[in-house]
Amino acid sequence: MKVIGAGFGRTGTDSLKEALELLLGGRCYHMKEVIDAPDHVQRWYEFGRRGRVDMDWHALLADYVAAVDWPVANYYRELMAAFPDAKVILTVRDPDRWFDSFQVLVRLTAAMRWVALLPKFRRFARMVDTAVWHIFDERTSRAHAIDVFNRHNEEVKKHVPKDRLLVFDVRDGWAPLCEFLGVPAPDIPFPHNNTRGEVQRFTWGRVARDLVRALGWILIAALLAYLILRLVSGDAPAAMDGATRLAALA
Repeated sequence: MKVIGAGFGRTGTDSLKEALELLLGGRCYHMKEVIDAPDHVQRWYEFGRRGRVDMDWHALLADYVAAVDWPVANYYRELMAAFPDAKVILTVRDPDRWFDSFQVLVRLTAAMRWVALLPKFRRFARMVDTAVWHIFDERTSRAHAIDVFNRHNEEVKKHVPKDRLLVFDVRDGWAPLCEFLGVPAPDIPFPHNNTRGEVQRFTWGRVARDLVRALGWILIAALLAYLILRLVSGDAPAAMDGATRLAALA
């Protein structure tokens, strides 16, 4: 682990993820990684529920050279202790613009609780409530959320030694990041990812994909039940027709 991201989500963390993967030559952990990893969702949920105990950081992040975004940002102190040689990057953004973007995440996570056919997303929303949103008493209140945002940033600046910390605005591009990491700057534009529209497309794309899968299995189960019923009732031709349809779906 070479880099720990202490900046909240919606501060350019996805752009930073892509930049770090290019500069460090390895994978960077991000909430996007968590949503497709049920075991990580469960680990974060248990970690938040138990009050920050029993997390094996080295096992969780064994395949990564960096970790940014939520839920990591809330636990940067624990990660600093686990990886004492890692550097820390605090991504920052105008607080009002951050809040407006943050509300997209709040609404998307709330919507996930109502996707009844997909327990995966309900579990993800539960994890976010437990391991991320708990730091906000009123996450839809602009004044409160911005206060939490500002206090977190100031806490990071006070806690992390200056020689180990980069306060980074992704609009500044490669120069400060590459200087901090001691690597040459690539001759390509700095990534600009995960706009509000992209966040919505990414999230609902995952929901739609898994919903189609779930509906497919429901249809297969219904045809299988129909096949068994026909076999039990002695209607072999109808059973064979049902078997043909089932094979076509498989």
